[in-house]
Amino acid sequence: MVFSSLIFLYAFLPLCLAAYYMVPDLRWKNGVLIVFSLVFYAWGEPVWVLLLAASSVVDYLNGLFIARFRGRPAAKLGLAFSLVFNLGVLAVFKYSGLLTASFNALTGLALPVPAFHLPIGISFYTFQTISYVIDVYRDETPVQRSLPKFLMFVSLFHQLVAGPIVRYRDIAREIGERRFSWTDFSSGAGRFSIGLAKKVLLANACGEVVKAFLGGSTGTLSVAGSWWGILFFGFQIYFEFSGYSYMAIGLGRMFGFHYRENFDYPYTALSATDFWRRWHMSLGSFFRDYVYIPLGGNRKRYVLNLLIVWFLTGLWHGASWNFVIWGLFYGLLILMEHALEKRVPFRLPKPLSRLYFIVITLTGWTFFYFTEAAAGLAHLGRMFGLAGAPLSDTAWELSLRSQAFFLPVCILACLPLWPALKRRLTAVPALSALWHAAARPLATIGLMTVSTILLVGKSYNPFLYFRF
Repeated sequence: MVFSSLIFLYAFLPLCLAAYYMVPDLRWKNGVLIVFSLVFYAWGEPVWVLLLAASSVVDYLNGLFIARFRGRPAAKLGLAFSLVFNLGVLAVFKYSGLLTASFNALTGLALPVPAFHLPIGISFYTFQTISYVIDVYRDETPVQRSLPKFLMFVSLFHQLVAGPIVRYRDIAREIGERRFSWTDFSSGAGRFSIGLAKKVLLANACGEVVKAFLGGSTGTLSVAGSWWGILFFGFQIYFEFSGYSYMAIGLGRMFGFHYRENFDYPYTALSATDFWRRWHMSLGSFFRDYVYIPLGGNRKRYVLNLLIVWFLTGLWHGASWNFVIWGLFYGLLILMEHALEKRVPFRLPKPLSRLYFIVITLTGWTFFYFTEAAAGLAHLGRMFGLAGAPLSDTAWELSLRSQAFFLPVCILACLPLWPALKRRLTAVPALSALWHAAARPLATIGLMTVSTILLVGKSYNPFLYFRF
């Protein structure tokens, strides 16, 4: 089940909200969330609920074991078992095919390549349980002694299948103590409607342009058409993933949970370093706190540590070497930027920094989009005029005309214009009261209505990040 479906919007979510707020006791509310979350996850593939439950039970027991033997060498066994189990599950279900195919290519053997179907959200919920066990081991969060509460933390449908990666310590208090707030509920509904609009109004339309330019043979594209297709892919993946995060954060608030932001207008960055402070922040902070710093951070083997993190960041996104190339591409860019900062006593003017950022970002999305290295390199060759492609063609010119209004909308949607306007409005008491009492509810209803109209007739509306 996906958030951007009519069955979720007009059946699942209303029933869940009604059941949740009909029961007065928090234990029953938690029970409602567990049941609905498991139904949500099992909607398409019921068998993977067993894997989700097994992962929850294993790390619930690991947490108890570590708490029981805290401060003693035996506690490391619980941590080690959690890492082996969770990373083993990822290796089997997500990476076994890649590892076997790569081994065959290197050795000339013909071992059968496993073809496991990837359980949705496995990369997210395994990282959540790993972070919980590590935090318990470090004594940075209290152990959860209730299995139902821990299962609820892992399975919450708001963020289960596509993040953000929620750490237990961030919502530990709210698991056992939540209060209803109309302000939170209204704010959450507003955030959800904005996220839905990002997906339905913007990302889906960008996807049509991507399909037109990159969905078939790219060998006939002009230079402009090659950049055009990747530009709209960059828009599509941002609007989809940030839209999903918006919806997840909004849903959390509607049920009394406060998740951290996952995006901070990343396309306003001026460098690769700044971009990754703003893009998928929950993943970046995970690798920083649980991989980069334990390896030594910038205190020792800085270059190696950074490359390991970016290798893993790329690999996390998919079982294909193009994602590793994409990750290492950013790792090398960040190393280069840090080296230049130490040696060059001036900064590039903003227009040049902006041009540099656009070029490296769209180059990176090319590595990300094409799973075959040869296809990605060929497309890059066309982008930079190395394949004898014409500068423009009729298809690009027609698309440019047809997207003359939509392109500026996409650009404006990537800028922090709304937060700035909202701050100005809420700074004036009368306007703030009008916003909360009338304008926000009307805007929420309007976005939901328009999104619903566009969803009618669509049987399936998946998110790109579901495959990660």
